[in-house]
Amino acid sequence: MPNRSEIPALFSSCLAKNNILTSTETLRPYECDGYTAYKSLPLAVLLPESTQQVIDIIKICQKENIPIVTRGAGTGLSGGAHPISNGILLNLSKLNQILEINHQLQYAHVGPGVRNLAISEAASEFGLYYAPDPSSQIACTIGGNIAENSGGVHCLKYGLTIHNLLEVTFVTIDGELITIGSGCYENPGYDLLALLTGSEGMLAVMVEAKVKLLPKPLHKEVILAAFNHVEEAGSAVANIIASGVIPAGLEMMDNAVINATENFCHAGYPTDAAAILLCELDGYDDSLQWEIDQVSKQCKQSNAVTVQKAQNADEQELFWKGRKSAFPAIGQLSPDYLCMDGTIPRKHLAHVLGEISNYSKQIGLAVANVFHAGDGNLHPLIMYDANNSGELEKAEEIGGKILELCVSVGGTITGEHGVGIEKLNQMCVQFKREELNQFERIKEAFDPTHLLNPGKVIPTLQRCAEFGAMHVHRGEMPFKDLPRF
Repeated sequence: MPNRSEIPALFSSCLAKNNILTSTETLRPYECDGYTAYKSLPLAVLLPESTQQVIDIIKICQKENIPIVTRGAGTGLSGGAHPISNGILLNLSKLNQILEINHQLQYAHVGPGVRNLAISEAASEFGLYYAPDPSSQIACTIGGNIAENSGGVHCLKYGLTIHNLLEVTFVTIDGELITIGSGCYENPGYDLLALLTGSEGMLAVMVEAKVKLLPKPLHKEVILAAFNHVEEAGSAVANIIASGVIPAGLEMMDNAVINATENFCHAGYPTDAAAILLCELDGYDDSLQWEIDQVSKQCKQSNAVTVQKAQNADEQELFWKGRKSAFPAIGQLSPDYLCMDGTIPRKHLAHVLGEISNYSKQIGLAVANVFHAGDGNLHPLIMYDANNSGELEKAEEIGGKILELCVSVGGTITGEHGVGIEKLNQMCVQFKREELNQFERIKEAFDPTHLLNPGKVIPTLQRCAEFGAMHVHRGEMPFKDLPRF
């Protein structure tokens, strides 16, 4: 294993000097991704500018037994791109070319460093756009979106990244370049595209992708409904979907988020509401009016205080600007927060939100809620101050309880943020050991030396054993002497 001083010479054959970062000052911006609770410096940061350079880097790392953590814009919220001290951080931000916009076959061929929003901007002249739109879409990259299977406010109707992905070209740990999928909508054989999507950089390094482009909707309307109780807003969500309406987006924000967001960007939200729903509908005029009537009806029957439709495109954009500003807006209320990511069946929204409130009161940290209500993807924001001893641990305790609650009602521990290092313990709750062993076998098939993003997603047997011991009664702790991981 080389030390830091040996890195420049080791990679000088494939990278220019200024694309090899090893000083503390140049490494510091890469000490974490959007999951800022934990930080560490990598051995080095490498910035390739071509696929061939990626291949060369991976071959050297394999030969020298150097772990690789791949990173894009670093907006991920689960520590999927968290660096390790004895490995390199492979930053693909310079592979940011839009290689082709094919308006006839409706796809974009892009490098992994292309920003999510840039795809829609490039396709706009053809009346097309890329549907997945995470809140960080102005900065996040398509490579990171594929790694985490990102969604966004329009995932309810148009799906996650996997539903809008046609083809991926990747480099294996052996330095082999492979393309899976195609420009067609159906592919023969095993669905390796789905296997790679959401694999968090543990199986391969993505260097190109073809994504679907969709025609821009002819018409759209945005409805804002305000409620005096969060539970009533949750009931309205279930009733809207049950009525047969599939909104393009259906988002919920509680009072804490409403006020922080309103102060941040003045979106026109009612600050006295306990919760609001934002519902976007798109399509043709006749069917659109029926959907507007249905949504308004269901909200009123769920005791909405007000139901208003955006008056024009500017107001529509302002309503959505508020939703997408929610995460930074919470920074006004707390110096630090954990943004959780769990998914539940819609029918349990009211119950789960009530339990989250109870956890907040019991443990003593405020929790604000903003989420993709239509598909039950929760994003509780647990506020804490890292300068106060013990508060991070309390925040993690609440987060763990929320994720385990999601599992208990038939949901999952992640909807779009991934597992990374944040949810390793809860993987032990979500999956049986036999299932985790199967994940290990897949990892071994792609990366037998475990050099690609080691220590992420799949918990060790020891970790699950210790975590299980935390959940049994006193006197039943056979794993109490195992070390912490």
